Amino acid sequence: FLGKTEEQQPSEELEKSFYEKAKQSFSESDTIRELTRFEKMTSEHMIQSKNESVHAQMFIEADITNLSDWRENQKEKFLQREKFKLTITYPLVKIVSQVLREFPSLNAVLSDNNLILKKDINIGIATALRNGNLIVPVIKNADQLSLLGICKSANDLIINARNNELKPDDVSDGTFTITNIGIFDSLTGTAIINQPQLGIIAFGAIRKLPRVIETNKGDFIGIRKVIMISLSFDHRIINGAMGGLFLKRIKELIQNWDNSVEI
Repeated sequence: FLGKTEEQQPSEELEKSFYEKAKQSFSESDTIRELTRFEKMTSEHMIQSKNESVHAQMFIEADITNLSDWRENQKEKFLQREKFKLTITYPLVKIVSQVLREFPSLNAVLSDNNLILKKDINIGIATALRNGNLIVPVIKNADQLSLLGICKSANDLIINARNNELKPDDVSDGTFTITNIGIFDSLTGTAIINQPQLGIIAFGAIRKLPRVIETNKGDFIGIRKVIMISLSFDHRIINGAMGGLFLKRIKELIQNWDNSVEI
């Protein structure tokens, strides 16, 4: 690539004009509106996270057939008894809260040069609102709740979020965040860490796909339900080995879900 000669260099006025036009590239037919207060706060929070955390991602595929089939078998009687739907997110919250107890460095915050390992495991659930905005209500002490307790707590928070009835305490003190992007049929994604946390996990869409099934009589091809799981973590503290082991453990618990579990 040949450098430009002095005569070919754009003038200072031309450069200034170009960048001004790039910043104001709209016409009279365009609609312009100021960002809402919520959008401004979200924008600032996302920029802060990208500027502060060294984002890294890892991905793993899990066979979620057992867990998905268990939910299918439980959902009708659960709905009749509890009067709300049993979603796949609730058992995933249970699994993640259990694994965070095994990986305390992912249930932590970084303050200056100090790593603060949080005693409580408070799981934030990214929740889409009717107006298109996103909020993250928090299930406090999720690892100490039964599966039914997680279902009830999460459902109450999500309903209050969509009815604009959340209290400040409902969105505070989260230590780790879950987002289920699969509800939009998205396969996977690279979520931005919710500051000051050190990680966020995204669960993609559940799909039926042909997979190799290993048995003591040999391998064969079968149709399985699979899910992609994405972990975004702060590489200042969490290295690839820890992130990979964390994801692998979540995969193990998903694939070995006990279908006899009652809720």
